[in-house]
Amino acid sequence: MTVKHATFTLERTYPAPPERVFAAWADPAAKARWFVPDGTHTLDFRVGGTETVDALGPDETKLSVTSTYHDIVPARRIVYATTLSGGNALATVSITTVELAAEADGTRLVLTEQGTYLDGAEEPEWRERGTGDWLDRLGETLK
Repeated sequence: MTVKHATFTLERTYPAPPERVFAAWADPAAKARWFVPDGTHTLDFRVGGTETVDALGPDETKLSVTSTYHDIVPARRIVYATTLSGGNALATVSITTVELAAEADGTRLVLTEQGTYLDGAEEPEWRERGTGDWLDRLGETLK
Protein backbone atom coordinates (compact mmCIF):
# COMPACT_ATOMS: atom_id res chain seq x y z
CA MET A 1 0.00 0.00 0.00
CA THR A 2 1.59 3.25 -1.12
CA VAL A 3 0.62 6.88 -0.96
CA LYS A 4 2.17 9.70 -2.98
CA HIS A 5 1.44 13.38 -2.49
CA ALA A 6 2.07 15.85 -5.29
CA THR A 7 1.21 19.37 -6.31
CA PHE A 8 1.44 20.85 -9.78
CA THR A 9 0.58 24.20 -11.33
CA LEU A 10 -0.27 24.74 -14.98
CA GLU A 11 -0.68 28.12 -16.68
CA ARG A 12 -2.35 29.00 -19.94
CA THR A 13 -3.22 32.28 -21.67
CA TYR A 14 -6.37 32.27 -23.78
CA PRO A 15 -7.53 34.84 -26.40
CA ALA A 16 -10.86 35.42 -24.67
CA PRO A 17 -12.06 37.52 -21.72
CA PRO A 18 -12.33 35.88 -18.26
CA GLU A 19 -16.13 35.79 -18.52
CA ARG A 20 -15.94 33.62 -21.65
CA VAL A 21 -13.31 31.28 -20.16
CA PHE A 22 -15.42 30.96 -17.01
CA ALA A 23 -18.51 30.20 -19.11
CA ALA A 24 -16.63 27.35 -20.80
CA TRP A 25 -16.28 25.77 -17.32
CA ALA A 26 -19.79 26.60 -16.12
CA ASP A 27 -21.96 25.54 -19.08
CA PRO A 28 -22.44 21.72 -19.20
CA ALA A 29 -22.53 21.49 -23.02
CA ALA A 30 -19.52 23.78 -23.45
CA LYS A 31 -17.46 21.92 -20.85
CA ALA A 32 -18.30 18.50 -22.27
CA ARG A 33 -16.80 19.58 -25.63
CA TRP A 34 -13.31 20.10 -24.21
CA PHE A 35 -13.27 18.15 -20.95
CA VAL A 36 -14.83 14.79 -21.87
CA PRO A 37 -14.18 13.78 -25.48
CA ASP A 38 -15.23 10.18 -24.66
CA GLY A 39 -17.53 9.00 -21.90
CA THR A 40 -20.53 10.38 -20.05
CA HIS A 41 -20.53 13.71 -18.23
CA THR A 42 -22.87 15.52 -15.85
CA LEU A 43 -22.32 19.00 -14.41
CA ASP A 44 -24.18 20.85 -11.65
CA PHE A 45 -22.01 23.97 -11.54
CA ARG A 46 -22.77 25.64 -8.22
CA VAL A 47 -21.25 25.60 -4.73
CA GLY A 48 -22.14 22.16 -3.39
CA GLY A 49 -22.86 20.88 -6.91
CA THR A 50 -21.16 17.89 -8.44
CA GLU A 51 -19.62 16.89 -11.72
CA THR A 52 -19.25 13.28 -12.83
CA VAL A 53 -17.40 11.54 -15.62
CA ASP A 54 -17.62 7.85 -16.47
CA ALA A 55 -15.29 6.53 -19.14
CA LEU A 56 -13.07 3.60 -20.03
CA GLY A 57 -9.35 3.78 -19.37
CA PRO A 58 -6.67 2.61 -21.82
CA ASP A 59 -6.92 -0.94 -20.45
CA GLU A 60 -10.76 -0.90 -20.62
CA THR A 61 -11.04 -0.36 -16.84
CA LYS A 62 -14.10 1.69 -15.90
CA LEU A 63 -12.99 5.10 -14.65
CA SER A 64 -15.29 7.14 -12.43
CA VAL A 65 -14.58 10.75 -11.53
CA THR A 66 -16.65 12.79 -9.08
CA SER A 67 -15.94 16.42 -8.27
CA THR A 68 -17.68 18.66 -5.74
CA TYR A 69 -17.54 22.44 -6.13
CA HIS A 70 -16.61 24.30 -2.93
CA ASP A 71 -15.95 27.87 -4.10
CA ILE A 72 -17.05 29.69 -7.24
CA VAL A 73 -16.37 33.36 -7.91
CA PRO A 74 -17.67 34.18 -11.40
CA ALA A 75 -14.91 34.96 -13.90
CA ARG A 76 -12.28 34.81 -11.11
CA ARG A 77 -11.97 31.48 -9.24
CA ILE A 78 -13.20 27.86 -9.07
CA VAL A 79 -12.25 25.42 -6.28
CA TYR A 80 -13.28 21.77 -6.34
CA ALA A 81 -12.38 18.42 -4.79
CA THR A 82 -12.19 15.27 -6.93
CA THR A 83 -12.03 11.52 -6.49
CA LEU A 84 -10.97 9.17 -9.28
CA SER A 85 -11.68 5.45 -9.10
CA GLY A 86 -10.58 2.72 -11.49
CA GLY A 87 -12.91 -0.25 -11.27
CA ASN A 88 -13.82 -0.44 -7.60
CA ALA A 89 -10.52 0.98 -6.30
CA LEU A 90 -10.01 4.60 -5.24
CA ALA A 91 -6.99 5.91 -7.16
CA THR A 92 -6.74 9.62 -6.30
CA VAL A 93 -8.21 12.37 -4.16
CA SER A 94 -7.38 15.95 -5.08
CA ILE A 95 -8.24 19.59 -4.55
CA THR A 96 -8.00 21.93 -7.54
CA THR A 97 -8.01 25.72 -7.73
CA VAL A 98 -8.56 27.50 -11.04
CA GLU A 99 -7.74 31.21 -11.07
CA LEU A 100 -8.69 33.52 -13.95
CA ALA A 101 -7.26 36.99 -14.53
CA ALA A 102 -7.63 39.46 -17.38
CA GLU A 103 -4.34 39.85 -19.23
CA ALA A 104 -3.79 42.03 -22.31
CA ASP A 105 -6.49 40.90 -24.77
CA GLY A 106 -7.27 37.64 -23.02
CA THR A 107 -7.23 35.60 -19.84
CA ARG A 108 -4.45 34.07 -17.82
CA LEU A 109 -5.56 30.79 -16.24
CA VAL A 110 -3.59 29.27 -13.37
CA LEU A 111 -4.63 25.78 -12.26
CA THR A 112 -3.11 24.30 -9.11
CA GLU A 113 -3.86 20.73 -8.08
CA GLN A 114 -2.87 19.07 -4.81
CA GLY A 115 -3.29 15.32 -4.97
CA THR A 116 -3.05 12.10 -3.03
CA TYR A 117 -2.23 9.15 -5.30
CA LEU A 118 -3.00 5.70 -3.92
CA ASP A 119 -1.29 2.35 -4.54
CA GLY A 120 0.21 3.25 -7.92
CA ALA A 121 -3.19 3.33 -9.63
CA GLU A 122 -2.33 6.76 -11.02
CA GLU A 123 0.90 8.74 -11.06
CA PRO A 124 1.19 12.51 -10.55
CA GLU A 125 2.90 12.88 -13.94
CA TRP A 126 -0.04 11.19 -15.68
CA ARG A 127 -2.52 13.54 -14.01
CA GLU A 128 -0.46 16.61 -14.86
CA ARG A 129 -0.12 15.56 -18.50
CA GLY A 130 -3.86 14.75 -18.79
CA THR A 131 -4.84 18.04 -17.17
CA GLY A 132 -2.56 19.91 -19.56
CA ASP A 133 -4.19 18.12 -22.49
CA TRP A 134 -7.70 19.23 -21.51
CA LEU A 135 -6.51 22.79 -20.84
CA ASP A 136 -5.12 22.77 -24.39
CA ARG A 137 -8.49 21.51 -25.71
CA LEU A 138 -10.18 24.34 -23.81
CA GLY A 139 -7.92 26.77 -25.62
CA GLU A 140 -8.95 25.29 -28.97
CA THR A 141 -12.63 25.94 -28.17
CA LEU A 142 -11.88 29.59 -27.27
CA LYS A 143 -10.27 30.53 -30.60
